[in-house]
Amino acid sequence: MDRDTAEPAADALPGPNAKRWVEFHQSHSAPSEYSHEFVWDVTREADGPFVTDVDGNVLLDFTCHIGAAPLGYNNEKVLSKLREFDLVEPMKIAGQDMYFGSGPSPEEADFPGSSHLMDRLTDVSSQYGMDTVFLSNSGAEAMENAMKITHDHRSPAKYGVAFDGSFHGRTLGTLSLTKSKDVYTRHYPEISGIETVPFCADRGCDAATCDCGFFAGGGSRLRNMLAPEGGHVDPAEIAFLTLEPIQGVGGYRFPSEAFMDEVAAVTDEYDIPLVVDEIQSGMGRTGEIWATDHYAIEPDVIAAAKALRVGATISRSEVFPSEKNRLGSTFGGGDLLGSMMGAFTLEAIEEHDLLDNATRRGRQARELLRDDAPDTVVDVRGKGLMLAVEFDTAERRSAVVEASLDRGLLTLGCGTKTIRLLPPLDATEREIALGTGLFLDAIDAVSASAAAN
Repeated sequence: MDRDTAEPAADALPGPNAKRWVEFHQSHSAPSEYSHEFVWDVTREADGPFVTDVDGNVLLDFTCHIGAAPLGYNNEKVLSKLREFDLVEPMKIAGQDMYFGSGPSPEEADFPGSSHLMDRLTDVSSQYGMDTVFLSNSGAEAMENAMKITHDHRSPAKYGVAFDGSFHGRTLGTLSLTKSKDVYTRHYPEISGIETVPFCADRGCDAATCDCGFFAGGGSRLRNMLAPEGGHVDPAEIAFLTLEPIQGVGGYRFPSEAFMDEVAAVTDEYDIPLVVDEIQSGMGRTGEIWATDHYAIEPDVIAAAKALRVGATISRSEVFPSEKNRLGSTFGGGDLLGSMMGAFTLEAIEEHDLLDNATRRGRQARELLRDDAPDTVVDVRGKGLMLAVEFDTAERRSAVVEASLDRGLLTLGCGTKTIRLLPPLDATEREIALGTGLFLDAIDAVSASAAAN
């Protein structure tokens, strides 16, 4: 496949082969969420945002697997480096019980492993004084470990603070912090002591004009909750405050500057550990390595995954427990292939100036969408290539997702009325123009259909 000339070409989706694959898969799989009945044929051509399904349809993927494939499919910026190595078995080892390496020394290693990945992660987080990493399998585990180390660090603290609209994972612990759709959390037990305050999305507001409920009663809800006079939570008993710098599942909600300034001020004043969930927004997606870098907050812990290919809890050595067995995990830190992929992705971001590319291409996408979107689009927002288009109704949003798929463009919904677009970090000017053109055409088709009915 020639990425420079490839075009989406899709018949009715899903096709007959895809339907057979989906039926076969679901015959034994537990119920779970699937965004589309799209079945990637791993034996056929795919490059960057272009991918071929089992019926031969070529699609333009602007989801990047919810950011977990930051460079799309078979990207040579990473794949060319993987070809240099003869892979081994096992690819996963008991990472907390043994080490792995190659070559005479870490500096002369044949390929990067978990040790190198942790070194690179502390390097890109050094602006926050971070020097220690715990690797795991997933973002949920990264958040679970963030909760564990902050509770240990602040013992006997008994509270945590989360924000409305948040999504931090599907394990029992992280579900206690997830405050978006109740379908994720209902019927499950919760960790006690979790306080929830409003998230102040950026709608051009400030502390005087905000209508989200965060700023109220002469100050912020967060500050008032902790106030010595009239507050109901002792700041010394808070183990952590956690937020997504940009809310993902909750609707790609970007925070107001006033909100982030207040979070920074309160956590600093009361010395409350700040845990930032960068699982979807990190690794260059917003034009900075961490979305946190855009704002005034100073995190004490970063939770990363998805684009990193493994889970990572990143902090300072004094925040982590000193006892060796506190964070033991069978596969923690032991994913050889995941560690290599994470290290190569960070290298690609640096070597190919992908932060700058994400900033430029994101600006291009927003301008194209804002210039040509009809009135049914109520907002176009984003940082870098973390983009959101919000519609007037949930029904129209869902119809546009389907109409986009009919045109060979993969998109994803989030929140109640929003579509998220996540092109690869190395997306070209042509690919952004092509994808936004298909998307705008889908919007027009939905509007025309609604008018005809």
